[in-house]
Amino acid sequence: MCEGTDLWYKNGLRFNCTGCGKCCGGVPGYVWVTEQEMLAIAQYLNITVELLKRLYIRQRDNRYALIERPKYNYDCIFLKDKKCSIYPVRPIQCKTFPWWEYNLKSKDSWQAAAQNCEGINAEAPLVTCLEIVQQLKLRKLEDDHGGQFSGER
Repeated sequence: MCEGTDLWYKNGLRFNCTGCGKCCGGVPGYVWVTEQEMLAIAQYLNITVELLKRLYIRQRDNRYALIERPKYNYDCIFLKDKKCSIYPVRPIQCKTFPWWEYNLKSKDSWQAAAQNCEGINAEAPLVTCLEIVQQLKLRKLEDDHGGQFSGER
């Protein structure tokens, strides 16, 4: 899929999530969640969706987002001890980081992402262009079916 393209990352990019949690806070933003993601999170936490919304979700422009903690560097409400406490059911927006169009616009964009993500480094395993494109498609599919990714962190 990537052969013969002009994608600057056609030879792949190096990344391995270290679980550092830096992508889960540090700046204000939105982690948008769909109804399906809220249901999965509520089931994982063994609470109702209504309680999940009351405790962990904020609404903005008819969309839902996870609450941030401004007093704690805008960390996600589910970031505990620098780890995601809902990792198995985290939203697609989180699952697909750093494979966001914003980070893949150019080499400079990728390098800027690397400043805050220790998983983007020369020693990390190579992620193929095909795998990157699949992650981008996953994001697009989610966006087309109710997920909202504008204004993300």
